[in-house]
Amino acid sequence: MIVTLTANPSIDRAVTLAAPLEVGEVQSANDAREDAGGKGVNVARVIAAAGRATLAVVPVGDHDPYSELLATTGIPVRAVASAGRVRANLTVTDPAGTTTKINLPGPVMDAAGAAELTSAVVEACADADWLVLAGSVPPGAGATFYTDVIRAVREAWGDRAPRIAVDASGAALEAVVRDGRPDLIKPNDEELAALVREDPSDDVDLVAEAVRRARTVVPSNVGAALVTLGGAGALLVTGDDVLRAVAPKITVASTVGAGDSSLAGYLLADVAGGAPAERLANAVAYGAAAAMLPGTQAPTPADLPPGSVRVVPLLPTT
Repeated sequence: MIVTLTANPSIDRAVTLAAPLEVGEVQSANDAREDAGGKGVNVARVIAAAGRATLAVVPVGDHDPYSELLATTGIPVRAVASAGRVRANLTVTDPAGTTTKINLPGPVMDAAGAAELTSAVVEACADADWLVLAGSVPPGAGATFYTDVIRAVREAWGDRAPRIAVDASGAALEAVVRDGRPDLIKPNDEELAALVREDPSDDVDLVAEAVRRARTVVPSNVGAALVTLGGAGALLVTGDDVLRAVAPKITVASTVGAGDSSLAGYLLADVAGGAPAERLANAVAYGAAAAMLPGTQAPTPADLPPGSVRVVPLLPTT
């Protein structure tokens, strides 16, 4: 069982333009779609599509339009009443595959709402192998919200607590790495640089810099880091290994949700008993599959690109 928490879900509206985006102009779109989004929901959709057990914990009201979209996914959901409507995020993709995203902040979550959501996550983790804490923290919940959830789950379940993966950024990720000791984090290269308070714009060697940065938190504060590098593939940095997977050549339709699918691919390989190289290869294959699909669609095993993903070991960098 893989449990996911989407503390700040969103209706993902994806628009595909007929021509390159021109700021300030009126443009035509080829198509548009709406999906029940949010990083944890995206991960759960991929897990379910692969036939593995999952449960998505989501704050949403019964009459929220998001509830209807969520129901169409078919994933098991534990809904927790929310005081406000789920936000809507907009992604605009041009013919070249370049995406522009506009993300709204979401409804404010007070202390009572945070406590109720945390209790629901604790209960959901009764038989979980992994708990995924993914996406932004709702306004009002505080940067330590994910750290508080981790503490509550581990205090409740002790040795039976699931391993915990975190896909966040900014202050929430900083707090988790500082105090939460997660088993896995999944930043992209820019989020990883921000975590260690560096500017990646002048990086000459993307891979070497990402490895160096990951080594500042692995294994001292984090069990492992799955670092997605877009078209350059991904890295897996553990206490013992530094592995790189090379991304397959694909035609990009939308990058929205690709990182979430990468995390899901990693977890699917892990619960199947895969070695580190297999987990990393599966992460990159699922991320590529998601990027080939429009909108925020969950790739299935049938959508994976043909051929195997090449994984190479790298010398440890300190």
